[in-house]
Formats: sequence, C-alpha cells, structure tokens
Amino acid sequence: MLVDPEVSPCAGSLAESADTDVAGTLAEEPANGRLQFDVSSSCDSVWQDPAMRHMCAHPEYLAVFARTQNFIMRGDGPLPFDIRHYIAIMAAELHQCQALMEQLQDEFLASGGEPRWLEGLHLAPKKLQDLSEVNKTLAHRPWLLSKAHIERLVRGRDNWSLGELLQALTILAHYHAASSFVHGCRVVTEPCADAAAGKKSGSSTPGSGVAKENGKISSSPPRGVPVDELMHKIKSLRQQAGPTGSAPADSERPTGHERVDGEPAPTEVGAGRRLADTDDSHVGGDSDWEEPLRRTDGGATFRVQDYNWEDHGFSLVNRLYSDVGYLLDDKFRKAYHLTYQTMGSFRAVDTRPFRRAIWRYIQCLYGIRHDDYDYKMVSELLDRRLKELIKTTCVSPELLDSTTPLSRVMAGFQRSEKIHVVILCLEARLQSELLYALRAVMRYTT
Repeated sequence: MLVDPEVSPCAGSLAESADTDVAGTLAEEPANGRLQFDVSSSCDSVWQDPAMRHMCAHPEYLAVFARTQNFIMRGDGPLPFDIRHYIAIMAAELHQCQALMEQLQDEFLASGGEPRWLEGLHLAPKKLQDLSEVNKTLAHRPWLLSKAHIERLVRGRDNWSLGELLQALTILAHYHAASSFVHGCRVVTEPCADAAAGKKSGSSTPGSGVAKENGKISSSPPRGVPVDELMHKIKSLRQQAGPTGSAPADSERPTGHERVDGEPAPTEVGAGRRLADTDDSHVGGDSDWEEPLRRTDGGATFRVQDYNWEDHGFSLVNRLYSDVGYLLDDKFRKAYHLTYQTMGSFRAVDTRPFRRAIWRYIQCLYGIRHDDYDYKMVSELLDRRLKELIKTTCVSPELLDSTTPLSRVMAGFQRSEKIHVVILCLEARLQSELLYALRAVMRYTT
C-alpha cells in the first residue's frame, strides 16, 4: 500500500525518513500508563467509534490513532471530561457528522455533562460559547487564526488558561479531521463490511483478517485505468529525475496555488444536509459559516521552512499539553509511512511520490508551502477527480455523498488503499490546522 519500501509495514518502530513534512522529532515516549492503549483489549470501543471501525483495515495505524484519541479525551489534561466531549461535539457538528455527534453526545452524558447544553450552544457556559468563533475559523479558514483570537480567550472574566486552550484546540482539530475521515470513508463503502463479517465469524482482533487480505492481497481487483496510468507516471517521473534523483530546475516549478489546485472550492452546503433540529443557536451551528476561501494571492501562505511541526509545533504543544506531542508525532509518521508496497494489483511499489503528492496538495489547500518540493508532481500524479475528492474531504466533507463514491475515482485500487488516502486527508488536515493554531499561540506568548 502507500509507503516507503524501506520501512517494514510490520515493524514495531519507524525508520527515519528524509521527508520533513510529517515528521516531528520522534522522541522517546514517556514510560507511563497514560500513553498505552491496547486495541485488542478494547474491541467494543473500537467498533462503537465511527472513525476507528473504518481503520480496521490498517491495525497499526488504528493502534496509534486509538491511543492518541484516548489520551486526548480520557487522559491527563486540564479540562474535565464532559467539557472535552462538548468541545468535540462542537467540532463534529460543524461538519454535520451525525455518526460522531451521536457517539460524543452519549459519552458527554456518561461523563456527567449537563443535558440542557445539547439543546443549543446558547445554553452552555459562556466560556464554551466564546470558543465558537475559533472553532469555525480553525475549520474553515485556519490561516486567519491570530494572536487576537488567543488573547480574547485567555483574558477576561470567563478566560481559558493556556493549557486549557491548547487542549481545546487539539480536540477541535482532531474532530474536524475525524469528521473528514468519517465522511470520506462513507463514500468508499459501508463501514468495514468485510471486517464486520470476519468479526461475526469469530476472527481475531478488529482488522486482523482485513489487514492480512489487504497487506498480503490474496485476491486482488483487476487493474483499473487510473492505477495503470499512475504507475506509468511514477515510472516516467523517476526516469526524468535521472540516476541522481534530481528535481527539475526552479524555473520549471509551479509557484502559485492555481497550478496545483485547478478545481474550484465547494461554495455551498447542499439543501437539506443540516442535522435535524439544528438552528442558528445549536452547538457550533451558525447560518453565517464561512466556507473555505479560494485564495487568489500568496498572502495566506506560509513556508514550512519558517514554521513547521518538527522545529516549532511539536515542542510548543508538548510544553503546554504534556505528552500529546509524542502521540501526535507518532500518528503523523505512522499514517505517512504505512505501506504494504502495493498499488492496486501491482506489487513491490515505491509509492512515496504518490503519498507525498497527496500530503503536499492538502497542505497547499491550507496555504502551507514547501520550497523544496516540485509541485509539478501534484499535477502529474493526482488527476482532477481525485484532487476534487481530496479537497472536498478536507474542506467541506459534509458535501460528500453516494453520488461521488471514492471507488469510482480510484478504480482498480484496493479498498484499504482508498481508506489510506482518506487517512492521509485526516492527518494532513489535522497537522495543517494545528500548525496555524500553534503559530497563533506562539505569537501570543512571545
């Protein structure tokens, strides 16, 4: 599947990579129980979670995702459990992810949350109401998140401490991205049907049978035209790079978003797609939601050389929200390096160019640019329909429906490979939102 061939898909630890787009400093995890989460012993929670049950095709990634989510929502931190779940509801409601909302509402009430708050954000404490603007900005236009947003929240009568705010921002970004994942997987197929069948027949832990099928591929779909074309393009680009792997000259590189982002952003939410009983005062609901901005200049762009996860974000989030940086860093790496070295029915495939193109394209949508990357690769490796699907999954996942299934866009790809593309959407979006949030916090504190 989609990853570096030198990284064993079954290895317990990840090899170092020259890519710095996802890798933070993968420091040793503290040896304490807070960071442990055994998926095999938490089968019920996996299958009840709308996001995790799709991840059963990739049990290694599922393990790090579950461990991170468990820590954010149930581990150490300054926010009470009911407040954490209410913030998560605000994030999921923004993208109309009903499956996540229903699960989170149950957990909110089980954590001792006030039932009246679920009737509308206006019935929640003012401290939570004040978070609404940041929630919408972070989801739709994170590049506009500023020092002023942070200042308004940490000062005044109903103020947040920096530790509380950092945890709240992490929860918001996590569940924005999880909403993208759930909506994205919904257009692949029904939730993990083959794995569910295996579970009912008494197979082992969630995803073990699916991983064996998709990792070793005992039965492969026929080669689809998109897969054949993509393999040809990867081979052609490698030949163009020559024996040294050198990239094209700077003059050959596209410099504007319009060169890699040829599709217009979604501009409106379809009629009838708001959740039932949702009005302007509901949790996270607002008729004036700002849709993703179609940027026409470089004003919102920032260079990862100036601010990135490895050198800046990782240390700041770990300082203000202990241990979560290690978990996020591990999750970014695992998603990016996950591989079974296949693409459709092809074997022994180096899919780094394809994975990198997806990650770079998503960060480009969010105004994050890499000076050392040739963006021509994005246009070469991601066709128009796939880019449209990736963009919608990231910026307006609520617009996805069964009329545009991922299986039609990625004909010939394994089901697990399609899910991996949606995982990349989840993680690249999450990292992008966190970078803007952490940059705003850094500017406030300096």
